[in-house]
Amino acid sequence: MERAKKSRDHCHTTTFLLSMVSECQSACTFSHSQLLHSGAVLSALQTMAFFTHQVIRGLSSSAVRNAAIKHVTIIGGGQMGAGIAQVAATTGHSVVLVDTNEEILKKSAKGIEGSLKRVVKKKFADKPDAGAEFIAKVMANVSISTDAASVVGSTDLVLEAIVENLKIKQGLFGALDKVAPAHTIFASNTSSLPITDIASSTSRLDRFGGLHFFNPVPMMKLVEVIGTSATSQETFDSLLTFSKALGKTPVSCKDTPGFIVNRLLVPYMMEAIRLHERGHGSKEDIDIAMKLGAGYPMGPFELLDYVGLDTAKFIMDGWVEKDPDNPLMQPSEMLNKLVAEGKFGKKTGEGFYKYK
Repeated sequence: MERAKKSRDHCHTTTFLLSMVSECQSACTFSHSQLLHSGAVLSALQTMAFFTHQVIRGLSSSAVRNAAIKHVTIIGGGQMGAGIAQVAATTGHSVVLVDTNEEILKKSAKGIEGSLKRVVKKKFADKPDAGAEFIAKVMANVSISTDAASVVGSTDLVLEAIVENLKIKQGLFGALDKVAPAHTIFASNTSSLPITDIASSTSRLDRFGGLHFFNPVPMMKLVEVIGTSATSQETFDSLLTFSKALGKTPVSCKDTPGFIVNRLLVPYMMEAIRLHERGHGSKEDIDIAMKLGAGYPMGPFELLDYVGLDTAKFIMDGWVEKDPDNPLMQPSEMLNKLVAEGKFGKKTGEGFYKYK
């Protein structure tokens, strides 16, 4: 209803402005002698110019507000970036996947195609030709590039999924801010860094937000849409609409540490470690308890190994720095020791558990 009201208000405003222009034009039809001696010519022309400018500006901003996100530039060819690219391409968006390393991009493209083949086995089991056509159609929507600045000129959304390093993210967006069109929305897939801090490197604070996807992106339905105090309602609505267009379920979040999911999930995992550190439960029993007692698909130690112990430590270190007195955000000696030994979880073959 509120959106409809905004639309009606805009229509009423536009109608009013157009009527003012019409009145100004009528004023200019007075006789030359009447206007010349009264000074009305200058006044009428100035008024007409002002209201004409307002009409054009209003219509232009309306077009920006109502423009759908069709062309997406994704920075980062890792697992998250490739997953987002796959989902966006599958839903008909034109996608450019960007990374500094061409080999990474080729591997990403191959990974997307492999993922699509798994989809085809389920959805087109009895229709191999339709499955092949599906893959070809999706892959046609994906292109790759090692030069971000050269591909953002026609994009509607720039979404980064790179390393969780504030300065690197700021450097990226600061550079792209100078070459991206005015209408382009910037968004970060960060899971722990403040969107406000990342956006501070740009001049488009009103067109900057967060889109936090979950891994694996093609399977996970949730997207956290994050707005800062400077994010415009139009930008936020565009990000919500885009998330829905991807077939995801978006939730609205404020720019607070961890947003919603990680703000609850990370302290839960850390408390599981502390419980184990105190000798109040083995990691195996804690995992079983949470799976069978709470219905979780993974126990906290299994989840930590899946997410990456280095990632969990990175998040906690950032939170401790910002809120050192919060008991939920205190570091763990056990976690720090495992990370120092290079035991990050499944990706290194060992974390809290060993993997072959």
